[in-house]
Amino acid sequence: MGSKKFWIIAAAAMGLCDGARGQQPATAPAARIGEYDAKRESEAVGTVVAFDANSKAAPFGARATVQTSSGVIEVHLGDARLLDANHFSIETGDTLRIVGETLTTGNSSLFVARIVQKGTQALAVRTVRGIPIPYVAPRNTQSAATHRGVA
Repeated sequence: MGSKKFWIIAAAAMGLCDGARGQQPATAPAARIGEYDAKRESEAVGTVVAFDANSKAAPFGARATVQTSSGVIEVHLGDARLLDANHFSIETGDTLRIVGETLTTGNSSLFVARIVQKGTQALAVRTVRGIPIPYVAPRNTQSAATHRGVA
């Protein structure tokens, strides 16, 4: 009886695996619309026409309207707190060099910055994969010392 169950299970397993033999190997997915790809990065240089630290439209965060030689572009700069924490101020009239990619969603496009440079100061605001670098608040060393019993 045990031998019969073994052969039934073995036959069923082979039958299930039979369908997998005719399948094609998975191919790398094509880049999706709205997905960041470092291979498509470009550089934009221009003058800031307007700056908003807290955009009311998605993606939320800091945005700058920049006048370039080829026209006006809307640039997403990530979390404004990251800019502030790195003493990176942006004001109207500043000249910026921005490395990033233009992403299109629906019928609007947005230049998504990965690196923003003003003068000699450069700041990465996204990873190479296009993920915004999060702002992490610094630890308060005074309160940490107090909690450890140091006066």
